[in-house]
Order: sequence, then structure tokens, then C-alpha cells
Amino acid sequence: MKDDGVNEGRRRVLTALTSVVGAAGAVGAAVPFVGSWNPSARAKAAGAPVSFNIAKLEPGQMATVEWRGKPVFIVRRTQEALKSLQDVQGSLRDPDSEKSSQPEYTRNSHRAIKEEFLVILGLCTHLGCAPTYRPDVGAEDLGGDSWLGGFFCRCHGSKFDLAGRVLQGVPAPINLEVPPYMYLSDDVIRIGEDQEA
Repeated sequence: MKDDGVNEGRRRVLTALTSVVGAAGAVGAAVPFVGSWNPSARAKAAGAPVSFNIAKLEPGQMATVEWRGKPVFIVRRTQEALKSLQDVQGSLRDPDSEKSSQPEYTRNSHRAIKEEFLVILGLCTHLGCAPTYRPDVGAEDLGGDSWLGGFFCRCHGSKFDLAGRVLQGVPAPINLEVPPYMYLSDDVIRIGEDQEA
């Protein structure tokens, strides 16, 4: 048989190089494909803890931060607001928060680690509307003298005190939820992580 000028050594080298380039291309295509199975940075961040500097809040002021796609209200209560928590006890549906969703370390009359700062989910426990912060004592549209400040849900009229406890006679069945949170320092809280026991 005639060689016809075919260089077998060159043919083997070209075949090997083509195979290597093809394999590299397959790996190059597979890496992004397999990587696409991992959750995106945005999806990871949706459940990540959120830090907030509470030193910025003046007494009586509220801030809203987002955690897991939900609003979290952070309220710096005044001394008058803290006193009103005792005055409203008789008109609450669950004054001791026995049926509420909250960490054990907030199971107290002010529903907080430090009584001055309230941290609650800003979603009504009736149908999930966002209640409005209404610290104005004696607001005529909310009951006049009986209103000592708190949160009002415009969707169906549910009312909560300044500890997020639900008042009697409204559609919301339980108190506003307290998410897990902890203090990183005197001025910074982290929402989404439990306080160390």
C-alpha cells in the first residue's frame, strides 16, 4: 500500500490536539451550567441577617428595614410610651404574649431585649397588611383618650399597642411577630440571628 504522503505522526498529534480542545470546550460549557444550579447572590441575601445602627433613632422615632422580603419595624420608645404598656394591659387580647410568635428572650411586658427598642415584623397578623405607626396619644380616629399609641392596620382596623400586642375587638388574632435578633454592640442590632443563650 502506498503512503500517499500522509504523515501518521502529524495525524495523531492533530487528533490529540482536537480531542483536548473539544474536552476543554465541554468543561468550559459545563462549569457555568452547573454553576447556574446554585442560588443567586440575591436569593442568598434574601434570607441573610440584616444589621441596623439604632443610635440613629431619636426617642419616639421608627425605622423600617427589610429582612427576608418583609418589613421590620424598629421603634425607640419614649419613657411615656413604656409607661403606657402597663396602662393598656386590660384592653389587650394576649397581654402576656402566650400565643404570639416571638423568641423566648423577648417574652416580657415590653417584648424586647432592651425595653427602649422594639423590633417587630411590620405585618398584621390578620391578613398580612402593613400597619401604620401611630404614636400620637389620644388620636380621635383611633378612639380618643383610650388610644395610647401603637400601630393601626388600615386594611381591616386592627390595633396594636407600642409593644405590638393586639387590642381586643379587632380582626387580628395574635400579637405582631418578633423576629429573632441580637445586639452586636450597644448601638447595632442584627435581625435574623438569635441572641446567644
